[in-house]
Amino acid sequence: KALAEKTNKWVEQYLEAMEKVKLKQGLKSAMGISSDGNAYLQESQFWKLYKEDPAAYAVVMKTSVGVVYLLACLLEPFMPSFSNEVLLQLNMTPEESLSFCDDKGEIAKAKRPWDFVSAGHKIGKPSPLFKELKDEEVESFRNKFAGSQAERSSKAQADAEAKKVADKLKGTKLSDGGQKKEQKKQSGGSKSKNAEVDVTVAKLDIRVGLIRKAQKHPDADSLYVEEIDVGEEAPRTVVSGLVKFIPLEEMQNRKVCVLCNLKPVAMRGIKSHAMVLAASMRTIQRVELVEPPESA
Repeated sequence: KALAEKTNKWVEQYLEAMEKVKLKQGLKSAMGISSDGNAYLQESQFWKLYKEDPAAYAVVMKTSVGVVYLLACLLEPFMPSFSNEVLLQLNMTPEESLSFCDDKGEIAKAKRPWDFVSAGHKIGKPSPLFKELKDEEVESFRNKFAGSQAERSSKAQADAEAKKVADKLKGTKLSDGGQKKEQKKQSGGSKSKNAEVDVTVAKLDIRVGLIRKAQKHPDADSLYVEEIDVGEEAPRTVVSGLVKFIPLEEMQNRKVCVLCNLKPVAMRGIKSHAMVLAASMRTIQRVELVEPPESA
């Protein structure tokens, strides 16, 4: 009787939550029935009743099977394949699941879980409902689904940006700073070829530079043209698409990080001999220059 009262209360809470589309609360109510049903089965000490009181044992088993059937019906919106498998193992069909319709009196049945399954009903062959997860699978799911949806979305965007940068670097041709590349002589008197350069972070010639002068590109509204001192005899001319993000006055006489061993590229008629490094914040559409340490 105590189990019936608890189960009825949980069912009422479940139906109220599902009608208001409070899915988390509905699932919590269903799992409350699971906890109470498990406690009922253990506290009944059915293993003793099997030998000492077969009639009481039969009631416990019939009630427990009814609770399992009720759970399969309640969890169907959340895990339909799980519910179908439970019903099959109970030797019942999905068509026999409860719809919790008042007209059919199915809500009232929750007060009598021992009546869900008729006397003499034979259940099907039991088998594990869930497979064991290996440690690597658990870690994979944890990395994929941990945190809030916003955090997962932010991480996915960051990973996508990192992949784009990596792909872009793979296709970037690096020069050797003006030095001649080592050549290998080929047999047969054929012309030697430049040794291929592996693109790695160690190959990036990133220097601290001082912007001596910055002005807008005469033929492009979104570009700056800077003269940057990177410790060479003459400043390098660098073209940057930062007009929309950084005011011109903030580009004057400031230290920046410069990628120096990119192949020179003409941008709207002016050849750029390096790249000013900047970082973006997609969530607030903001771009900032990568600032070197104050002591640099």
